[in-house]
Amino acid sequence: MLCAIAGVSRSGYYKWLKRSNKPDKDYGDYLTIKAVFDQGKGKYGWRSIKMHLSDMNHKKIIRVMAKYQLKTKIRRANPYRLMAKKTQEHRTFDNLLGRQFHPIGPRRAFCTDITYLPYNHRLAYLSVVKDICTGEIVAWKLAQNMTLPIVMVTLRMLKENLGEEKSAGALIHSDQGFHYTHPDYIREVKAMGLVQSMSRKGNCIDNAPIESFFGHFKDDVDYRDCQTFGDLESKISAYMYFYNNCRFQWELKKMTPAGYRNHLLECCV
Repeated sequence: MLCAIAGVSRSGYYKWLKRSNKPDKDYGDYLTIKAVFDQGKGKYGWRSIKMHLSDMNHKKIIRVMAKYQLKTKIRRANPYRLMAKKTQEHRTFDNLLGRQFHPIGPRRAFCTDITYLPYNHRLAYLSVVKDICTGEIVAWKLAQNMTLPIVMVTLRMLKENLGEEKSAGALIHSDQGFHYTHPDYIREVKAMGLVQSMSRKGNCIDNAPIESFFGHFKDDVDYRDCQTFGDLESKISAYMYFYNNCRFQWELKKMTPAGYRNHLLECCV
């Protein structure tokens, strides 16, 4: 009666029942593959598993993974890097700074970068430009995302803050990030009369002055306690003033960055 209701033959039902009672011949291999798969936190594909299970045929590994739906978590490619490759417009520059972190005077070399600031279960991004000679923060911008405007606004602030003090041919050093290789950024830097310099890949020490500042900043500022973006921006603004005008530094002849800059400019007159 049940076979008639299901629309299958009695012989077909008994064949299916006989097959279903047989032990799964792949189950043991599945457990072995699953152990390696879990060891790799779900990120191992069949090639990685094959390297761990050299005695097992790779075709069996592929078949068993498909049968038991062991799907690898695929790492997403960096969208900015893909965009840069597709457009072929992004450019990198030589490391002209060459870790020469003691320029002969102010406004001769700048370094810039972006850092992450987590607060209240959110992320903010701080773009900073630092005068390498004096240690002064000459421009900064806080934003809620890492799109191109964060560095473009920082450049405009740098131009405004320098005024007549800017030196033609001064270096501005950065890493090889998407923002700093973008054609719009390159054009703006060139229009300001600055020369671009970039760290080598994987060499954060090439940009040590800005990394040092971010380290001091994160030690001194309780940014994680901020509840709103406005609170964070106010706290950063206060710290930037303090850092430039009130924070004495031993290596700057016990002066503040702004004080040391004025001292050097007076010596040059």
